[in-house]
Amino acid sequence: MRMLLPSALAARLLGAFRQPLLHSLWRGLAPLLYWLRAAFWWPGTGKGQQPVGERAEGSQEEEADGDLPITPTSVNYHFTRQCNYRCGFCFHTAKTSFVLPLEEAKRGLLLLKEAGMEKINFSGGEPFLQDRGEYLGQLVKFCKQELLLPSVSIVSNGSLIREKWFRDYGDYLDILAISCDSFDEEVNVLIGRGQGKKNHVENLQKLRKWCNDYRVAFKINSVINRFNVDEDMNEQIKALNPVRWKVFQCLLIEGENCGDDALREAQRFVIGDEEFEEFLERHKGVSCLVPESNQKMKDSYLILDEYMRFLNCRSGRKDPSMSILDVGVEEAIKFSGFDERMFLKRGGKYVWSKADLKLDW
Repeated sequence: MRMLLPSALAARLLGAFRQPLLHSLWRGLAPLLYWLRAAFWWPGTGKGQQPVGERAEGSQEEEADGDLPITPTSVNYHFTRQCNYRCGFCFHTAKTSFVLPLEEAKRGLLLLKEAGMEKINFSGGEPFLQDRGEYLGQLVKFCKQELLLPSVSIVSNGSLIREKWFRDYGDYLDILAISCDSFDEEVNVLIGRGQGKKNHVENLQKLRKWCNDYRVAFKINSVINRFNVDEDMNEQIKALNPVRWKVFQCLLIEGENCGDDALREAQRFVIGDEEFEEFLERHKGVSCLVPESNQKMKDSYLILDEYMRFLNCRSGRKDPSMSILDVGVEEAIKFSGFDERMFLKRGGKYVWSKADLKLDW
Protein backbone atom coordinates (compact mmCIF):
# COMPACT_ATOMS: atom_id res chain seq x y z
CA MET A 1 0.00 0.00 0.00
CA ARG A 2 2.87 2.35 0.80
CA MET A 3 4.24 1.86 -2.74
CA LEU A 4 0.90 2.47 -4.48
CA LEU A 5 0.11 5.80 -2.79
CA PRO A 6 2.80 7.87 -4.58
CA SER A 7 1.81 6.18 -7.85
CA ALA A 8 -1.84 7.11 -7.41
CA LEU A 9 -0.87 10.68 -6.52
CA ALA A 10 1.24 10.96 -9.65
CA ALA A 11 -1.62 9.61 -11.76
CA ARG A 12 -3.99 12.27 -10.35
CA LEU A 13 -1.46 15.01 -11.06
CA LEU A 14 -0.98 13.75 -14.61
CA GLY A 15 -4.72 13.83 -15.19
CA ALA A 16 -5.02 17.37 -13.87
CA PHE A 17 -2.43 18.65 -16.33
CA ARG A 18 -4.64 17.66 -19.24
CA GLN A 19 -6.64 20.83 -18.60
CA PRO A 20 -5.86 23.60 -21.15
CA LEU A 21 -4.81 26.25 -18.62
CA LEU A 22 -2.13 23.98 -17.18
CA HIS A 23 -0.87 22.57 -20.46
CA SER A 24 2.24 24.77 -20.71
CA LEU A 25 3.20 23.90 -17.14
CA TRP A 26 2.70 20.24 -18.05
CA ARG A 27 5.47 20.42 -20.64
CA GLY A 28 8.01 21.23 -17.97
CA LEU A 29 6.78 18.85 -15.29
CA ALA A 30 5.73 15.83 -17.36
CA PRO A 31 9.10 14.02 -17.33
CA LEU A 32 9.32 14.34 -13.52
CA LEU A 33 5.78 13.06 -13.00
CA TYR A 34 6.28 10.12 -15.36
CA TRP A 35 9.49 9.27 -13.52
CA LEU A 36 7.70 9.44 -10.15
CA ARG A 37 4.94 7.10 -11.25
CA ALA A 38 7.34 4.72 -13.00
CA ALA A 39 9.71 4.67 -10.04
CA PHE A 40 7.02 3.61 -7.58
CA TRP A 41 5.22 1.24 -9.94
CA TRP A 42 8.24 -0.92 -10.63
CA PRO A 43 7.53 -4.66 -10.30
CA GLY A 44 7.13 -5.85 -6.76
CA THR A 45 5.26 -8.55 -4.93
CA GLY A 46 1.97 -6.68 -4.75
CA LYS A 47 -0.92 -8.13 -6.69
CA GLY A 48 -1.57 -6.47 -10.04
CA GLN A 49 1.72 -4.57 -10.26
CA GLN A 50 3.11 -4.42 -13.82
CA PRO A 51 6.59 -3.68 -15.19
CA VAL A 52 7.04 -0.31 -16.87
CA GLY A 53 5.66 -0.46 -20.40
CA GLU A 54 3.45 -3.51 -19.64
CA ARG A 55 -0.14 -2.74 -18.75
CA ALA A 56 -3.00 -5.10 -18.14
CA GLU A 57 -5.44 -5.03 -21.00
CA GLY A 58 -8.41 -2.75 -20.32
CA SER A 59 -6.89 -1.44 -17.07
CA GLN A 60 -8.07 1.87 -15.62
CA GLU A 61 -4.51 3.21 -15.83
CA GLU A 62 -4.41 2.57 -19.56
CA GLU A 63 -7.69 4.41 -20.06
CA ALA A 64 -6.53 7.33 -17.93
CA ASP A 65 -3.22 7.65 -19.78
CA GLY A 66 -4.65 7.44 -23.27
CA ASP A 67 -5.39 11.17 -23.60
CA LEU A 68 -2.32 12.49 -21.80
CA PRO A 69 -0.23 14.86 -23.94
CA ILE A 70 3.25 13.70 -24.93
CA THR A 71 6.07 16.20 -24.67
CA PRO A 72 8.62 15.81 -27.52
CA THR A 73 11.57 16.32 -25.18
CA SER A 74 14.02 14.48 -27.46
CA VAL A 75 13.34 14.04 -31.17
CA ASN A 76 15.20 12.09 -33.86
CA TYR A 77 14.74 13.72 -37.26
CA HIS A 78 15.68 11.45 -40.18
CA PHE A 79 15.48 14.18 -42.84
CA THR A 80 16.90 11.94 -45.58
CA ARG A 81 16.78 8.23 -46.35
CA GLN A 82 19.65 8.36 -48.85
CA CYS A 83 22.98 6.84 -47.80
CA ASN A 84 26.38 6.02 -49.29
CA TYR A 85 26.71 2.82 -47.21
CA ARG A 86 24.71 -0.40 -47.55
CA CYS A 87 24.60 -1.79 -44.02
CA GLY A 88 22.72 -5.09 -44.19
CA PHE A 89 20.73 -4.55 -41.00
CA CYS A 90 19.74 -0.91 -41.69
CA PHE A 91 16.26 -0.18 -40.33
CA HIS A 92 15.75 3.19 -42.07
CA THR A 93 16.39 2.47 -45.73
CA ALA A 94 16.43 4.56 -48.93
CA LYS A 95 12.75 4.12 -49.85
CA THR A 96 12.47 7.74 -51.03
CA SER A 97 14.85 10.51 -52.08
CA PHE A 98 12.67 13.29 -50.65
CA VAL A 99 14.17 16.06 -48.51
CA LEU A 100 12.10 18.99 -47.26
CA PRO A 101 13.00 22.51 -48.42
CA LEU A 102 15.24 24.07 -45.79
CA GLU A 103 12.71 26.70 -44.68
CA GLU A 104 9.98 24.07 -44.27
CA ALA A 105 12.30 21.94 -42.12
CA LYS A 106 13.04 25.01 -39.99
CA ARG A 107 9.32 25.66 -39.61
CA GLY A 108 8.80 22.13 -38.34
CA LEU A 109 11.70 22.44 -35.90
CA LEU A 110 10.19 25.66 -34.53
CA LEU A 111 6.88 23.85 -33.98
CA LEU A 112 8.73 21.13 -32.06
CA LYS A 113 10.55 23.70 -29.91
CA GLU A 114 7.23 25.40 -29.08
CA ALA A 115 5.85 21.97 -28.08
CA GLY A 116 8.66 21.41 -25.58
CA MET A 117 11.59 19.91 -27.53
CA GLU A 118 14.92 20.21 -25.71
CA LYS A 119 17.10 17.93 -27.84
CA ILE A 120 17.19 17.32 -31.58
CA ASN A 121 19.17 14.52 -33.19
CA PHE A 122 19.72 14.62 -36.96
CA SER A 123 20.10 11.29 -38.70
CA GLY A 124 19.36 9.51 -41.95
CA GLY A 125 20.26 7.77 -44.18
CA GLU A 126 23.50 9.67 -44.09
CA PRO A 127 22.82 13.29 -43.04
CA PHE A 128 26.06 14.66 -44.53
CA LEU A 129 25.05 13.49 -48.01
CA GLN A 130 22.59 16.34 -48.68
CA ASP A 131 24.39 19.34 -50.21
CA ARG A 132 27.72 18.01 -48.87
CA GLY A 133 26.65 18.72 -45.31
CA GLU A 134 25.53 22.32 -45.87
CA TYR A 135 21.83 21.53 -45.42
CA LEU A 136 22.62 19.77 -42.14
CA GLY A 137 24.91 22.58 -41.02
CA GLN A 138 22.18 25.16 -41.54
CA LEU A 139 19.73 23.11 -39.47
CA VAL A 140 22.28 22.62 -36.68
CA LYS A 141 23.04 26.35 -36.59
CA PHE A 142 19.32 27.25 -36.61
CA CYS A 143 18.53 24.91 -33.71
CA LYS A 144 21.35 26.16 -31.52
CA GLN A 145 21.53 29.86 -32.46
CA GLU A 146 17.85 30.71 -33.06
CA LEU A 147 15.87 28.03 -31.22
CA LEU A 148 18.43 27.95 -28.38
CA LEU A 149 18.02 24.21 -27.89
CA PRO A 150 20.06 22.78 -25.00
CA SER A 151 21.27 19.90 -27.18
CA VAL A 152 21.88 19.42 -30.90
CA SER A 153 23.38 16.12 -32.05
CA ILE A 154 24.08 14.14 -35.23
CA VAL A 155 24.39 10.43 -36.02
CA SER A 156 26.58 9.77 -39.07
CA ASN A 157 28.72 7.05 -40.60
CA GLY A 158 31.46 9.71 -40.72
CA SER A 159 32.67 9.00 -44.25
CA LEU A 160 31.66 12.36 -45.73
CA ILE A 161 32.60 14.72 -42.90
CA ARG A 162 35.34 17.25 -43.67
CA GLU A 163 37.26 19.47 -41.25
CA LYS A 164 35.78 22.57 -42.92
CA TRP A 165 32.35 21.51 -41.65
CA PHE A 166 33.67 21.61 -38.08
CA ARG A 167 35.15 25.05 -38.69
CA ASP A 168 31.82 26.35 -40.01
CA TYR A 169 29.36 24.60 -37.70
CA GLY A 170 31.21 22.92 -34.82
CA ASP A 171 30.30 25.69 -32.38
CA TYR A 172 26.61 24.84 -32.78
CA LEU A 173 26.91 21.06 -32.32
CA ASP A 174 26.86 19.38 -28.92
CA ILE A 175 27.38 15.70 -29.82
CA LEU A 176 28.59 13.86 -32.91
CA ALA A 177 27.80 10.14 -32.86
CA ILE A 178 29.69 7.97 -35.34
CA SER A 179 28.40 4.51 -36.25
CA CYS A 180 31.13 1.91 -35.84
CA ASP A 181 30.18 -1.75 -35.54
CA SER A 182 33.63 -3.30 -35.65
CA PHE A 183 37.31 -2.48 -35.36
CA ASP A 184 38.09 -5.19 -37.92
CA GLU A 185 37.88 -3.67 -41.39
CA GLU A 186 36.97 -7.01 -42.95
CA VAL A 187 33.93 -7.23 -40.68
CA ASN A 188 32.92 -3.67 -41.63
CA VAL A 189 33.00 -4.71 -45.28
CA LEU A 190 30.83 -7.76 -44.51
CA ILE A 191 28.33 -5.59 -42.68
CA GLY A 192 28.16 -3.07 -45.55
CA ARG A 193 30.34 -0.23 -44.29
CA GLY A 194 33.05 -0.78 -46.90
CA GLN A 195 33.98 2.26 -49.02
CA GLY A 196 36.64 1.00 -51.40
CA LYS A 197 40.07 2.21 -50.34
CA LYS A 198 38.71 4.19 -47.36
CA ASN A 199 39.28 2.63 -43.95
CA HIS A 200 36.30 3.09 -41.64
CA VAL A 201 38.34 2.65 -38.45
CA GLU A 202 41.09 5.08 -39.49
CA ASN A 203 38.43 7.65 -40.37
CA LEU A 204 36.86 7.17 -36.93
CA GLN A 205 40.14 8.09 -35.25
CA LYS A 206 40.46 11.23 -37.40
CA LEU A 207 36.94 12.31 -36.47
CA ARG A 208 37.70 11.76 -32.80
CA LYS A 209 40.58 14.24 -33.07
CA TRP A 210 38.46 16.82 -34.88
CA CYS A 211 35.77 16.57 -32.22
CA ASN A 212 38.38 17.32 -29.60
CA ASP A 213 39.90 20.18 -31.64
CA TYR A 214 36.53 21.85 -32.25
CA ARG A 215 34.96 21.08 -28.86
CA VAL A 216 32.25 18.67 -29.93
CA ALA A 217 31.38 15.75 -27.63
CA PHE A 218 32.24 12.44 -29.33
CA LYS A 219 29.97 9.42 -29.19
CA ILE A 220 30.03 5.95 -30.78
CA ASN A 221 27.02 3.87 -31.85
CA SER A 222 27.42 0.12 -32.45
CA VAL A 223 24.84 -2.39 -33.68
CA ILE A 224 25.64 -5.83 -32.30
CA ASN A 225 24.89 -8.50 -34.87
CA ARG A 226 25.93 -11.94 -36.09
CA PHE A 227 29.25 -10.68 -37.50
CA ASN A 228 30.57 -8.75 -34.48
CA VAL A 229 28.89 -10.38 -31.47
CA ASP A 230 32.08 -12.26 -30.51
CA GLU A 231 34.40 -9.27 -30.90
CA ASP A 232 36.25 -7.73 -27.96
CA MET A 233 36.17 -3.92 -28.35
CA ASN A 234 37.34 -2.97 -24.86
CA GLU A 235 40.78 -1.67 -25.79
CA GLN A 236 39.66 0.39 -28.80
CA ILE A 237 36.66 1.98 -27.09
CA LYS A 238 38.68 2.94 -24.03
CA ALA A 239 41.37 4.47 -26.25
CA LEU A 240 38.82 6.56 -28.17
CA ASN A 241 37.14 7.57 -24.88
CA PRO A 242 33.69 8.66 -26.15
CA VAL A 243 31.24 10.38 -23.82
CA ARG A 244 28.79 7.54 -24.59
CA TRP A 245 29.07 4.19 -26.34
CA LYS A 246 25.55 3.28 -27.42
CA VAL A 247 25.29 -0.48 -28.00
CA PHE A 248 22.16 -1.63 -29.84
CA GLN A 249 20.87 -5.14 -30.42
CA CYS A 250 20.17 -5.72 -34.12
CA LEU A 251 16.45 -5.01 -34.64
CA LEU A 252 14.08 -6.21 -37.36
CA ILE A 253 11.53 -3.71 -38.71
CA GLU A 254 9.04 -5.00 -41.27
CA GLY A 255 9.12 -3.02 -44.50
CA GLU A 256 12.64 -1.75 -43.80
CA ASN A 257 14.97 -4.71 -43.22
CA CYS A 258 12.58 -7.66 -43.38
CA GLY A 259 9.37 -8.59 -45.21
CA ASP A 260 8.24 -8.53 -48.82
CA ASP A 261 8.56 -4.77 -49.41
CA ALA A 262 11.88 -4.30 -47.57
CA LEU A 263 15.10 -3.08 -49.18
CA ARG A 264 17.22 -5.16 -46.78
CA GLU A 265 17.06 -8.73 -45.51
CA ALA A 266 18.51 -8.53 -42.00
CA GLN A 267 17.54 -11.97 -40.65
CA ARG A 268 21.11 -13.23 -41.07
CA PHE A 269 22.37 -10.42 -38.80
CA VAL A 270 19.99 -11.13 -35.90
CA ILE A 271 21.31 -12.36 -32.55
CA GLY A 272 19.47 -13.70 -29.51
CA ASP A 273 19.00 -11.93 -26.18
CA GLU A 274 21.52 -14.21 -24.46
CA GLU A 275 24.18 -13.47 -27.08
CA PHE A 276 23.58 -9.75 -26.63
CA GLU A 277 23.89 -10.09 -22.86
CA GLU A 278 27.16 -11.99 -23.29
CA PHE A 279 28.54 -9.12 -25.38
CA LEU A 280 27.52 -6.64 -22.67
CA GLU A 281 29.10 -8.80 -19.97
CA ARG A 282 32.37 -8.88 -21.92
CA HIS A 283 32.38 -5.07 -22.01
CA LYS A 284 31.05 -4.29 -18.53
CA GLY A 285 34.32 -2.56 -17.67
CA VAL A 286 33.66 0.21 -20.21
CA SER A 287 32.17 2.98 -18.10
CA CYS A 288 30.55 4.87 -21.00
CA LEU A 289 28.62 1.83 -22.31
CA VAL A 290 24.87 2.40 -22.71
CA PRO A 291 23.12 -0.83 -23.79
CA GLU A 292 19.81 -0.97 -25.63
CA SER A 293 18.07 -4.27 -26.22
CA ASN A 294 15.25 -4.61 -28.74
CA GLN A 295 12.69 -4.20 -25.96
CA LYS A 296 14.17 -0.90 -24.79
CA MET A 297 14.73 0.49 -28.26
CA LYS A 298 11.57 -0.19 -30.26
CA ASP A 299 9.04 2.26 -28.80
CA SER A 300 11.23 4.61 -26.73
CA TYR A 301 12.31 6.95 -29.53
CA LEU A 302 10.36 9.80 -31.11
CA ILE A 303 11.23 9.39 -34.79
CA LEU A 304 10.37 11.92 -37.50
CA ASP A 305 10.74 10.84 -41.12
CA GLU A 306 11.65 12.97 -44.15
CA TYR A 307 8.10 14.38 -44.32
CA MET A 308 8.15 15.23 -40.59
CA ARG A 309 5.75 12.41 -39.74
CA PHE A 310 6.13 10.51 -36.48
CA LEU A 311 6.84 6.81 -37.08
CA ASN A 312 4.97 4.34 -34.89
CA CYS A 313 6.87 1.04 -34.47
CA ARG A 314 4.48 -0.73 -32.10
CA SER A 315 3.25 -3.14 -34.79
CA GLY A 316 6.80 -4.12 -35.78
CA ARG A 317 6.86 -1.78 -38.77
CA LYS A 318 6.99 2.01 -39.19
CA ASP A 319 3.48 3.40 -39.51
CA PRO A 320 3.50 7.17 -40.18
CA SER A 321 1.33 9.82 -38.57
CA MET A 322 0.19 12.95 -40.40
CA SER A 323 2.98 15.51 -40.82
CA ILE A 324 3.46 18.03 -38.04
CA LEU A 325 3.61 20.64 -40.82
CA ASP A 326 -0.02 19.85 -41.66
CA VAL A 327 -1.69 19.06 -38.33
CA GLY A 328 0.74 20.37 -35.70
CA VAL A 329 2.84 18.53 -33.14
CA GLU A 330 0.15 17.89 -30.54
CA GLU A 331 -2.12 16.09 -33.01
CA ALA A 332 0.57 14.17 -34.90
CA ILE A 333 2.36 12.92 -31.79
CA LYS A 334 -0.77 11.11 -30.61
CA PHE A 335 -0.05 8.49 -33.28
CA SER A 336 3.69 8.16 -32.53
CA GLY A 337 3.39 5.04 -30.34
CA PHE A 338 5.97 6.67 -28.06
CA ASP A 339 6.55 4.98 -24.69
CA GLU A 340 7.65 7.91 -22.55
CA ARG A 341 8.21 5.76 -19.45
CA MET A 342 10.52 3.41 -21.36
CA PHE A 343 12.35 6.48 -22.70
CA LEU A 344 13.05 7.56 -19.12
CA LYS A 345 13.81 4.02 -17.96
CA ARG A 346 16.49 3.49 -20.63
CA GLY A 347 18.18 6.74 -19.65
CA GLY A 348 16.91 8.71 -22.63
CA LYS A 349 17.35 11.96 -20.73
CA TYR A 350 20.96 12.53 -19.71
CA VAL A 351 23.57 15.31 -19.66
CA TRP A 352 23.35 16.12 -23.36
CA SER A 353 24.67 19.68 -23.63
CA LYS A 354 28.43 20.06 -24.13
CA ALA A 355 28.30 23.12 -21.87
CA ASP A 356 27.20 20.85 -19.00
CA LEU A 357 29.48 17.91 -19.79
CA LYS A 358 32.56 19.82 -18.57
CA LEU A 359 34.87 17.91 -20.90
CA ASP A 360 38.63 18.28 -20.85
CA TRP A 361 39.22 19.48 -24.40
